[in-house]
Amino acid sequence: MEIKLQELIEQIKKDGVATAEAEAKTIVDAAKEEAEKIVADAKAQAEKILADAKTENERMTKSSEDAIRQAGRNLLISFRESVTRELKSITSENVSAVYSSEALSKLIISIVECWANKPDAEDIAVILNTEDLKRLEETLLSALKEKMLNGVTLKANDNFDGGFRIAVNNGSAYYDYSADAVVDMLSNYLSPKVSELLKEAE
Repeated sequence: MEIKLQELIEQIKKDGVATAEAEAKTIVDAAKEEAEKIVADAKAQAEKILADAKTENERMTKSSEDAIRQAGRNLLISFRESVTRELKSITSENVSAVYSSEALSKLIISIVECWANKPDAEDIAVILNTEDLKRLEETLLSALKEKMLNGVTLKANDNFDGGFRIAVNNGSAYYDYSADAVVDMLSNYLSPKVSELLKEAE
């Protein structure tokens, strides 16, 4: 009887240890699985943070590069506009200097003579502002005296500041040599040349 009791106790101990070991293994396995899941989640989160940081860095880099490019374009455009304005100012000063000198009368005489030699040009009118007409009238009348008899007339018009205009055949053809028109013409001619030079310098 005592032997059976001892065997029973041994069996209970054995079953208890086995059960405890099984439960312990279950707990360890669950803990291990949970730990692996935590590590995997942490790794995935870290990779996502790195990927997001890389994307944001690339976006910021591109944005900075685009801003630098735009600033460069703006600077170049501003410089070209500044050069064009300066060019127009210089052209305007030179045209004004020529038009305020005796060279204006020589220019008018030369152009009128060219027009007067055209067989289809009749009733040539030289139009100047009142101030220039008073200043140049005597010189022009003297130089164009013969031409005046053939239909060349001098007229005043204060709708422009300097230079002159030519009207031919009772105004059917009209040629603008006013200071503003000549400055615009020269500036438009020179601006593309300046742009090409600036492109070559880039």
